[in-house]
Amino acid sequence: MTRNVIIGLLTVALIGSIFWAYQEREQKLALQINSENNYQRAFHDLAFHIDQIEDQLGSTLAMNTRRQLTPSLAEVWRVTSLAQDEFGQLPLSSIDNTQTEEFLYNLSKFSYRTSIRDLDKEPLTEEEYQKLENLYGLSKEIRKEIRHSQAQVLANGESWLDIEKEMNAKQTPESSGVLSNFEIMNKSVEGYSEIEWGPENASMRDINGQLKKALTGKKISKEEAKKIARDYLNIEEDIMINITEAGDSLQYPAYTLEIDDPDHQKNYYMDISIHGGKPIWFLQDRQIEERKISLNEASELGKKYLEKQNYKGMQLVDSKQYDSVGVLEFVYVDEDVRVYTDSIMLEVALDDGDILGYEAKDYIINHKERDIPNPSISIEEARKNINPRVEVMEEHVGLIKNELGKEVLCYEFLGVINDETYRIFINAEDGEEEFVQRLPQSESMHHYE
Repeated sequence: MTRNVIIGLLTVALIGSIFWAYQEREQKLALQINSENNYQRAFHDLAFHIDQIEDQLGSTLAMNTRRQLTPSLAEVWRVTSLAQDEFGQLPLSSIDNTQTEEFLYNLSKFSYRTSIRDLDKEPLTEEEYQKLENLYGLSKEIRKEIRHSQAQVLANGESWLDIEKEMNAKQTPESSGVLSNFEIMNKSVEGYSEIEWGPENASMRDINGQLKKALTGKKISKEEAKKIARDYLNIEEDIMINITEAGDSLQYPAYTLEIDDPDHQKNYYMDISIHGGKPIWFLQDRQIEERKISLNEASELGKKYLEKQNYKGMQLVDSKQYDSVGVLEFVYVDEDVRVYTDSIMLEVALDDGDILGYEAKDYIINHKERDIPNPSISIEEARKNINPRVEVMEEHVGLIKNELGKEVLCYEFLGVINDETYRIFINAEDGEEEFVQRLPQSESMHHYE
């Protein structure tokens, strides 16, 4: 009798284990499919928007009046911004895409600055028309390689997840024809390095280069970097940390850390500067469970975390919820002035309050002692330059970088039009509208194993 009971229990346990393993496999397969679909969507959207960039630049060359040129250049800026975002979503970290990324960034800056210019008073110069012709030719080269890659993906059924696995296993990019096409595209862009971008060159988004200059201090050892990582991530001594020097994969000297915590089903990825031992960013990769804490509670946890890491005077300026993750932006406050250049981003898990992500590049690059001037105009005078349809909800003083990369003091207004929230910066010296940002609504965000 007892023997039969034991056999029955073991049979039930075996069936349960098989069912659990099946569910786990099916769930992981579903997540992989979702991740692959996201990569494919970003890639095909990128191909579509590269097509649009070429078409729009070609049309712009044939236009002659401000009435047509201004919206056409604005459309180039809009589509290029979308292409930048889609390009950044693809797993291309193992190959050099610097030239292509800089091209898209500079094209975005050039088209934006030209579209907001009064072209009746300052029409396009011959040099600018020549620049547009060069950009049009370059967009053809980029389009050709992107379409070539797209044809390969469609014909061969290439998987971006397989490409990503190859890169993670440090296999050569040549094993994928798609990656080879991206490398060819990058070399094609190099051939157009003679393009003179003008003033916007001064504000080129050379984040890695700026970071390299900002990372100073005593050189730390790998063991010291591991200790810093354990303190930042609050992990036990017995958990293994794989650490390497980033080498040529980064343009700033840093240790790259990979930490596997099998007991808690977590993985951590992190960069710590070799000089000064500053954590630059980290990411915790794990499955996020059902939400148990509020976004407000997550904001308090984020603030306490920054205080613990000795970041003083930080203030929350934006918070969003994506499923069970809170995304928080903190900026440094100097005598009631929000210094937007000195920002830190955090991701907080809303299931247990863990810090999932941290990114401090802007803070490391920009933070310094400043002598901030007093405003030349009053906040009432500044408010007169806001669209009268905006219902202003909050007012602050903030320091931002303008399109030329120069720090400017502004009055900051948070306002609403038709249920859309905007952040508007009015120059505190001359009352000009410096920058308008629509604050996006929260969306779904998923972390995959």
